[in-house]
Amino acid sequence: MKKRDMDYAIEIRGLVKKFNRFQLGPLDLSVPRGAIYGLIGPNGAGKSTLINLIFGMGSPDAGRIRVCGFDHQAEAVSLKRQAAYVSPDLNYQAWGTIAKAIRFVRGFYPEWDDEACTGFMRSFHLNETERIAALSFGARTKLSLLLALSRRPQVLILDEPLTGLDAGSRQQVFSELLKAVAGGERTVLMASHGLSDIERFADHVGIIKDGRLLLDGRLDEMVGRYRLVEFFISHDPTSQSAVPEGLILLRGCENRWQGLLDQNSGALKWLESTGAQQISLTPVSLEDLFVALFKEAEGE
Repeated sequence: MKKRDMDYAIEIRGLVKKFNRFQLGPLDLSVPRGAIYGLIGPNGAGKSTLINLIFGMGSPDAGRIRVCGFDHQAEAVSLKRQAAYVSPDLNYQAWGTIAKAIRFVRGFYPEWDDEACTGFMRSFHLNETERIAALSFGARTKLSLLLALSRRPQVLILDEPLTGLDAGSRQQVFSELLKAVAGGERTVLMASHGLSDIERFADHVGIIKDGRLLLDGRLDEMVGRYRLVEFFISHDPTSQSAVPEGLILLRGCENRWQGLLDQNSGALKWLESTGAQQISLTPVSLEDLFVALFKEAEGE
């Protein structure tokens, strides 16, 4: 099978990484080729650990990772030629100026696109003569993105790339990333805790907490599947039987309750059977899903 014909740009199966007080996984995650996949979760959820493992920074205790069909350990060099990494933590100051950093990075990648690099320079309002040490935090992030995109990678992996960027700069970054994936040949995995940015930008989403993937899939299908439910009941709905899978009760005040309901479950029929009245369902946002899933995870 040719690499470009594969359905998934990133495939992770049974991944486990153990630390003294934290464990990532077991984790299964698939990022479709051509997707913009948002991996969201709070600081310490395991997002950066996962990205580090993809690029061979540390060895997993179990499981496997494949990017563009290449194994992250056995075929690490081929993987890194296909995948680029962007993070605010990357530091190119050792090269002095933007021009010198570009010349250095370009030498490793025969597929480097000079015309695209010039375009990114113009779009991000960067100048080759500028000293990297004098750049603002946002400008350094843009430089990191420029160096990654000019390689024309098949997979672009971003770790909190919007940290420190103002609204205008975020819009510029979004615009260039959308251009980069146009045509479905390139894939973006963006790890972030910024829900609003992910909701506007991503078409696939994974929600991670304490090293576990709570939910993932197409964003439109996820928000279409769930509803915020509100109902009135004369007694505690949990007093007669256990709350079924597919319903997360968020809050209750006297006889009024609110929750998150999975429309693919039998939770609505269960509510009706318990005597719930005036049941209303409203569409959810990504934030609604995020808050409810975290509440459920904390209650386990």
